[in-house]
Amino acid sequence: MPQPLSFDLRSRVLAAGDAGLSCRGAAERFGVSASSAIRWAAQRRTGGDARPKPQGGDRLSHKTEAHAGLIRAVLEEVPDITLPELKARLAQQGAQVSVAALWRFCQRHKLTRKKRRRTPQSRTVRTS
Repeated sequence: MPQPLSFDLRSRVLAAGDAGLSCRGAAERFGVSASSAIRWAAQRRTGGDARPKPQGGDRLSHKTEAHAGLIRAVLEEVPDITLPELKARLAQQGAQVSVAALWRFCQRHKLTRKKRRRTPQSRTVRTS
């Protein structure tokens, strides 16, 4: 992912605009695109600052974390539930969460879902 242009460059472009140069002229002088200079000027006008906004990071886990108590309760009730079944159970109770989000939630909280054995244990050979 490309990095945002530095705040130093942004402030020099905006200072040139404050000195009387148009946004397009300031952009040409400093070798940035005209649309960037115009966007920075608008950002400073509306927000008071033209600092780059944060990039990347997790923006969705808080939606899953809001249902943490409900997820844990269902997992305690049925420990061998599959993720699609868990998703359906949560949807019945009004929580809309994707299977991928449930997987990441379980990984983040180190929750394991143990499956029951489908066959009975052998009486002659020890099975683990």
